[in-house]
Amino acid sequence: MKFNKTIPELSVFSLEQSKRFYLDTLKFKVEYERPGEPFVFLSKDGNQVMLEEIHDSGWNTAELVYPLGRGINLSFEIPAIDNFYHEIMSSGVSLFRELTVSRYEGADGLIIQKEFLIQDPNGYLLRFTD
Repeated sequence: MKFNKTIPELSVFSLEQSKRFYLDTLKFKVEYERPGEPFVFLSKDGNQVMLEEIHDSGWNTAELVYPLGRGINLSFEIPAIDNFYHEIMSSGVSLFRELTVSRYEGADGLIIQKEFLIQDPNGYLLRFTD
């Protein structure tokens, strides 16, 4: 397995609940887990993310309360974004922002992408783009 240069590791309240959400709802797959540790490494379409259940010896810089990850959103590029959007809609997950076409000024000109946003069970804001 090739590791991306940047891989977010998310502290979560319940590893089992979060893992189920990422696997069952978002269709990520488990790359590996650490036996005896509340940790899992997940991937989907070249995107990678690690989940670790909050514990006293973790890298906790302050009290962790819902919603976690305030002030950031994690962007995941997904092929066939329309199909994925409809799968998410049919799963009953509440949208933070509906599927829309966004335009962003980039270094080499205008970037146009479809995107929608949801929150995971811990409150992390997840942005899915094409």
